[in-house]
Amino acid sequence: MRIGEKIKELRAEKGLSQMQLAKIVGVSQKAIDYWERSVNEPKANYIIALVKAFDLTYDEFFAEVE
Repeated sequence: MRIGEKIKELRAEKGLSQMQLAKIVGVSQKAIDYWERSVNEPKANYIIALVKAFDLTYDEFFAEVE
């Protein structure tokens, strides 16, 4: 699974829209869209924010990510 697919899956599990997740993480909705479609990947500081937003450990977040 690519990191974008993981973000999309986790966002759906939390019942968040792209806009809601974007506000939590501190990016635009377009950034979330690009990450989920694997146009680009989040930088380290946004990965930290994503891990916190999804209330996961880094190991849990990166499980199954290629």
